[in-house]
Amino acid sequence: MNRALRATATTTAGFLTAALAAICLLGITSGPAVAAQGPTRVQGTQELVVLLTAHQAHRAPNASSPQMALVAPRRPITGAPTSLPVLSRSIGPHGMRWLRVMLPGRPNGSTGWIAQQDTRPLVTAWRIVVDLDSRGVSVFRDGHLLRTFRAVIGKPSTPTPTGQFFVEETVEIPAGQAGGPDALALSARSNVLQEFEGGPGQVAIHGSEALNAPLGTAASFGCVRLATASIEWLSHRIGPGTPVTISRS
Repeated sequence: MNRALRATATTTAGFLTAALAAICLLGITSGPAVAAQGPTRVQGTQELVVLLTAHQAHRAPNASSPQMALVAPRRPITGAPTSLPVLSRSIGPHGMRWLRVMLPGRPNGSTGWIAQQDTRPLVTAWRIVVDLDSRGVSVFRDGHLLRTFRAVIGKPSTPTPTGQFFVEETVEIPAGQAGGPDALALSARSNVLQEFEGGPGQVAIHGSEALNAPLGTAASFGCVRLATASIEWLSHRIGPGTPVTISRS
């Protein structure tokens, strides 16, 4: 994705700094490094849906089924349109079309059914796989491995959560601020910290500016840190809705 097309925050630098602290769970404790490694192929393209209005997520493809969450049409930091991975489709009562999608927020890994009406289809060829044991981030396009980056992961007391997630929005961080220059805010939330610096304990893949833990260590409060060149490469290409798998080997 071209930088000119990336979603950027319209807030002040001070708000962005606070938002990054709330999202990225910054920390400074280090641990032993491990060589980066990971899979060489994954599933190819992923169907996405872009919300044009707010949508109620239901437990079943039926408007009368229990409501799980109200999903806003735009993300809270950048105002970027909400893009969700689509897992399956169904036709409910009265011929209404439904989509089972991944949902942001707690509990991690939540899915729900939303009406297809007032959405726009999209497809991404990109996927990210984070291997916590090797402390590596692998990036795939059309199922093929393109790059692998060494990373900093969560320390043992505040581990990076595992599971299937997605990128909610891409945030540009003001020059010189901790965790810059960019952050991919994920649908994942910390399993330890219910709140952090006024935020929801949201996990991100972000840069390592002004943070001194070496790559390959377990040092953060749950976020995944990359070198500046690595996160810049990612943020130019990865858009909202991109699937992110975080697992152990």
